[in-house]
Amino acid sequence: MKLPMMGVINLIHEADEMESLTANRCLASVPFGGRYRLIDFALSSMVNSGIPNVAVFAHRKFRPLMDHLGSGANWDLHRKMSGLFVLPPSMEDQTDFGKGDLYHFYRHRDFFTRTPLEYVVIARSHMVCNVDFAKVLDQHRESGADVTVVCKRTPEGTPGLARKAKLDDTGRIAEMQDHFGRLDSDIVSMEMYVLSKELLLDLVETSLAQGRDHFVRHAILTRLHQLNVRAYMHEGVLGVVNNIAAYYQHSMELLRPEVWRELFFKPGSIYTKVKDEPPTHYRSGADVSNSLIANGCDIEGAVTGSILFRGVKVAKGALVRNSIVMQNGIIGENGVLDNCILDKEVEIRPQVQLRGSSEVPFIALKRKVI
Repeated sequence: MKLPMMGVINLIHEADEMESLTANRCLASVPFGGRYRLIDFALSSMVNSGIPNVAVFAHRKFRPLMDHLGSGANWDLHRKMSGLFVLPPSMEDQTDFGKGDLYHFYRHRDFFTRTPLEYVVIARSHMVCNVDFAKVLDQHRESGADVTVVCKRTPEGTPGLARKAKLDDTGRIAEMQDHFGRLDSDIVSMEMYVLSKELLLDLVETSLAQGRDHFVRHAILTRLHQLNVRAYMHEGVLGVVNNIAAYYQHSMELLRPEVWRELFFKPGSIYTKVKDEPPTHYRSGADVSNSLIANGCDIEGAVTGSILFRGVKVAKGALVRNSIVMQNGIIGENGVLDNCILDKEVEIRPQVQLRGSSEVPFIALKRKVI
């Protein structure tokens, strides 16, 4: 069943403290979970909910993202009259990169005006979750809200940069602050906003006319007492992945079967770019436990409590423990990785030992030989 709603994945000025992992790629295209990218979760949630049109507002370093998304066929978004639209900033005017998301919404306003769909959901790419937007839209309509924000109660000390929200007794958002604020609340915004297309276009034009160009900071937060802004409480898994500590912690949580099943299959499956890889080859002497291993790996050493992406090679006598090794990584004979994150195509020479900690994992850059 198709929803009367279009999707927007907003990559403009996303909070990003991923250090070297986003040196050559945008946050949305950071690899996660053995074979996925961060954007796959928001994109799959929209497709599974029945959203027929999805626009990705790209910003910086989006070439790897374009390669990953392609035509949108892996998400069934390659239709002629609807589907996936990647809307980059202007290459002619370099000042576009410094402007807020409302400016980019206005610049591509034809995407909104040419479709008959009544509602819009605006999401970020760094929220690792599986959301049924049909339920969000049902509550939005029933409550009479102007804007519905998907929120989640999180334990204190959870890593990741997220806005905190405080609700009144009716479920209306009374206050919201950025992650560095001192608001005493365990409720965080998942940066997913449902509102009517008509209201969005009105907020875009009104805010820009006032010299304000940020959707949440200017169009929403300054109007909390004018608009009926309500919260939809998400009950499933959530990972706010926009810094290294959050990336490492939420990746390691995937080794818990109950977290993995809920995130990737409830309420629908998470899709990604398909690559035809052979099954992983476990050679004589391989010792693997409590790990997530993608296709195409070649393992002769020991792997424990780790995540290996496609095509990783672990040589004889090597040990990979509590680590994340991205695509085509090579661990040489008798090499040791302990609490490490290796980017794509990193090679560890024989006998080399790299050790980090669960709080500060060691990070190796892309295409580096150590």
